[in-house]
Amino acid sequence: MCYGFPQYLFADAGSSPWTLLGVAVLAALLGMASVKLLGHLRKRDAEKEARQIIEKAEIQAAARHKEAEVEAKEMALREKTRIEEQVSVLRQKVFDRERQLDKQQDLLDSRTEQLQKQEKMVENNQRKLSERIEDANRRQAELDNLVNIERQTLHQISGLSPEEAKHRLLERLDKELAHEQGAIILKREKEIAAVCEAKAREILVTSIQRFAAAHTADATTSTVDIPNDEMKGRIIGREGRNIRAFEKATGVDVIIDDTPGVVIVSAFDPVRREVARISLNKLIADGRIHPTRIEELVAETQKDVEQLIKRYGEEAVQEAQIRGLNERTINLLGRLHYRTSYSQNVLRHSIEVAFVAGMMAEELGMDPVLARRAGLLHDIGKAADHDTEGGHPQIGADLLKRYGESEEVVHAALGHHDDLRPDRPYTVLVAAADACSASRPGARRESLDRYIKRMQELETIATGFAGVEQAFAIQAGREVRVIASTKQTTDESAAKICREIANAFEQQLTYPGEIKVTMIRETRFTETAK
Repeated sequence: MCYGFPQYLFADAGSSPWTLLGVAVLAALLGMASVKLLGHLRKRDAEKEARQIIEKAEIQAAARHKEAEVEAKEMALREKTRIEEQVSVLRQKVFDRERQLDKQQDLLDSRTEQLQKQEKMVENNQRKLSERIEDANRRQAELDNLVNIERQTLHQISGLSPEEAKHRLLERLDKELAHEQGAIILKREKEIAAVCEAKAREILVTSIQRFAAAHTADATTSTVDIPNDEMKGRIIGREGRNIRAFEKATGVDVIIDDTPGVVIVSAFDPVRREVARISLNKLIADGRIHPTRIEELVAETQKDVEQLIKRYGEEAVQEAQIRGLNERTINLLGRLHYRTSYSQNVLRHSIEVAFVAGMMAEELGMDPVLARRAGLLHDIGKAADHDTEGGHPQIGADLLKRYGESEEVVHAALGHHDDLRPDRPYTVLVAAADACSASRPGARRESLDRYIKRMQELETIATGFAGVEQAFAIQAGREVRVIASTKQTTDESAAKICREIANAFEQQLTYPGEIKVTMIRETRFTETAK
């Protein structure tokens, strides 16, 4: 059987040829119909499958298109953020540059105004000098005329020859002047002293006017603002491990009391205190406060502060127009930026002294560069007096001598406070410029009575604490050394008393700068061998 034909179609296949032919034709037609039907079914299935593939491809294409759009938007957003950051940085740079240019323009305007004043002053002096010269010439001519008339009159009256008259006149003058010579000498000495004093005042006033710097008092601060009191607990840490790690890494004392929103950083070294203050601000902003993070941030901040110190020193050297300084000397100058002396920033004070001393040297015909160098470095010892025993003049002189400075510069640093006889001219100039700078707002000099009273107050407050045997105020009241009783105190209680004395100074006294409190507790054992 083919194509599933019925059996009865072939039942009588041998009966007639025509019948067989018809059956064959019918079978062929049926086969062709079956083939077409199968082809149609296959085509329909293929078209359906093709439609499914096309729909699936369209869905995938749409998904790919959406993903591409999302990626494109994200890339555009990132690029926009990056460009905005770059624009923000450029704007900040432009703003800083504009601010710097404004400061330079103000400085140029101020100097231009001072130059105009100086030109007017010079013109007035020249005019007065010309008038005085003309007046002197006129008087000289009148005196010559009077002398000639008197000479002729004397000749006519006396009948003496000019030689005899001259001889007698000189004898008479010698006799009259013999008694007046001492008085004239004393008078001339007083006049010369008055002229010298007036000239010195004129030089000082002119130099100060030529460098009329804006002098502001910089006060150091040791307080750090915190967002809330919960931050105090985070700074202390579990069992105090965070605050101990911070104090060990920075070398300062962190005082946390009931004062809301404030943490106090205490240290005698201003650079350490600045490192601690910046590090604590970074920790509060970062929020991750633990010993490892503290050590990382403190180390990073110390590097940043060292770079700032170097930059401050280089800027000061460039401003004072000094060359050839030792790199260590430049770093010490930068450290003076963080030091104040009686409410004056020591670095700005040194720069002012340098300019005033240089201008006075110009007025006197001396070397202005050497005078500026000596003035800039005269207080260099204050950058190291926290680490070295002795006063800052001696410390500064030793440092400058070690770093190859000339004898004039070393002597100026050693003698600018009249600690020795100022027998060199540049030492006198630096001392005068230092006094001029100190007499501006924030003056550092005190009367003897006030000085003694302040020393007594410091010693009285310190000896008022239990366990203190003696107290000595030194370094013009910048340091108090306290001797503790070994019987009444221990090392721990002595440290507590030292802090309480410092707190008492802060609460009971008003003073510029800082007061260093040093507690000394010593136990001695003595035995005698017989």
